[in-house]
Amino acid sequence: MEEQRKAVRAMQEYIKAHFAEDITLADLAKASNFSPWYARKLFIKHLGLAPATYIRRLRLSKSALRLRDEKISVLDIAMEMGFGSVDGYQRAFRREFGCNPKEYALNPVPIWLFTPYLIENGERKVSKVSEIRNVFIQTVEKPARKVIIKRGIKATEYWSYCEEVGCDVWGLLTSIKSISGEPVCLWLPEHLRKPIANEYVQGVEVENDYTGSVPDGFEVIDLPAATYLLFRGEPFEEEKYESAIVEIWDAEKKYDPEFIGYEWDDMNPRIQLEPRGNRGYIELVPVRKKNSGL
Repeated sequence: MEEQRKAVRAMQEYIKAHFAEDITLADLAKASNFSPWYARKLFIKHLGLAPATYIRRLRLSKSALRLRDEKISVLDIAMEMGFGSVDGYQRAFRREFGCNPKEYALNPVPIWLFTPYLIENGERKVSKVSEIRNVFIQTVEKPARKVIIKRGIKATEYWSYCEEVGCDVWGLLTSIKSISGEPVCLWLPEHLRKPIANEYVQGVEVENDYTGSVPDGFEVIDLPAATYLLFRGEPFEEEKYESAIVEIWDAEKKYDPEFIGYEWDDMNPRIQLEPRGNRGYIELVPVRKKNSGL
């Protein structure tokens, strides 16, 4: 089973690096070290999608973000993303997202983007980091803003949230243009929880005067301007992401903000960014000036 998972992971990595190119089953077979027939069978078994469907959905989601953020024609994006024709691209886009790509470029409403997760090698485990690694800390000022969130009921961290709400929420949040450049996960202070047991949510930070669409089942909360300590670890191998998280949590427990004239702020949410190995794991913990009276 472990050999199968490694093969599927290798195919995902290949697709991630070459998604805009003409990817054949032979390419995936070579990446997985299995025959084309068996490589396809493993891909479907572990991911629930045929490789061609997986690649098409990934390309469509990548193209949607470019239409949202860049001034690019539908023709150009269709060709750059490896679609054979504009008509084929438009039909595929409408089937995937329920709207025409040109209409979407003019009015980017929230859509459910395809966000594939790399399959893990082996069972999930939290392991302690064995080598000495650096944790970088800096202050960050967040402006007053709104956050579009999707609540659970008793979620306290990522996995319990996924079990309650589903992991695909991230794709929809990614489609909404964020003032911080990406969606966020939040550990809410008690006064923002509803119900009180719902501590962990996923959301996207938007401008304080945001008037765009809010997806069904989501809500908007207001957050004041606040100071945060940003904790960032060193880059890590993707399969070791849980160790990278533990590394930051340990650093937060040990750090005393009084050294720089602050204290922890329990009135604002702690923020988690998506774990990405190439940049290191990042969390932002709210602080306030000590003896500020707030």
